[in-house]
Amino acid sequence: MPEIRVRPSLAVLAAVVTTVVAWASAFVAIRAVHAHFGAGPLALGRLATGAVALTVALLVTRGWVRPTAREWALVTGVGVVWFGVYNVALNAAEQRLDAGTSAMLVNVGPILIAILAGLFLREGFPRSLLTGAGVAFCGVLLIGFAGRGGSAADPLGVALCLISAAAWAVGVTLQKPALRRLPALQVTQMSCVVGMIATLPFTGGLIGDLRSAPAGSIAGVVYLGLVPTALAFGTWAYALTHMNAGRLGVTTYLVPPLTILLAWPVLSETPHLLAVAGGAVALLGVALSRRR
Repeated sequence: MPEIRVRPSLAVLAAVVTTVVAWASAFVAIRAVHAHFGAGPLALGRLATGAVALTVALLVTRGWVRPTAREWALVTGVGVVWFGVYNVALNAAEQRLDAGTSAMLVNVGPILIAILAGLFLREGFPRSLLTGAGVAFCGVLLIGFAGRGGSAADPLGVALCLISAAAWAVGVTLQKPALRRLPALQVTQMSCVVGMIATLPFTGGLIGDLRSAPAGSIAGVVYLGLVPTALAFGTWAYALTHMNAGRLGVTTYLVPPLTILLAWPVLSETPHLLAVAGGAVALLGVALSRRR
């Protein structure tokens, strides 16, 4: 019998909004501190901060459920691929590309998520989802072209962003079945700890960067760990328990326009009118994807 889908509750919508805004701010924060932290050390600092916050939250709520061997394997995959590979690759990419362009390139991820979810999670390929994804992606392309200001993007930076997008899609595909029985907070905490362990080889680099970095950049690393990681990955996991992976992934097309708006005052990256038009198209695509 096919699963009956209902409209998301206000709590789920609030979780989606929190995730999108926090992840948009992450692109800006990474770009703001990239001069003082290497890609690997920044990932380790971010994940270590997030792991501590999530562990405290899990202890307070006492929401631990003993995972099965299969669930351990799924969560380990999420931690290594999404929390580990994604963060290191994205940090390296933003050492070469501006925040808006990076957000645009990484946001090919929802298309990959929809494809993988249709193939492996049996979510199918609804016409509204495919239409909305296509329209939103056109908006993202407009934003990315405007963000580059007509100059050629760094090829290695582009490749690293695409690696991040692929890691994100694989991570979501592994995360969805783990959330069928395990609480969202626990899955997020376990994944973050695994990602932190995977990035421990960068410990020496992190110690060196912390010694030389100014207080503002260190605060940026802490922010990345608390908000875009601990909070936003948690709200994403909560939303994923109540929504299809493909449809939830499409909502992140809102990240690039928000990134450009945030980067304007913080990084002095002035958005082009084409970016505004792209943001409007992306919003239209998200609306289309939510049609029944």
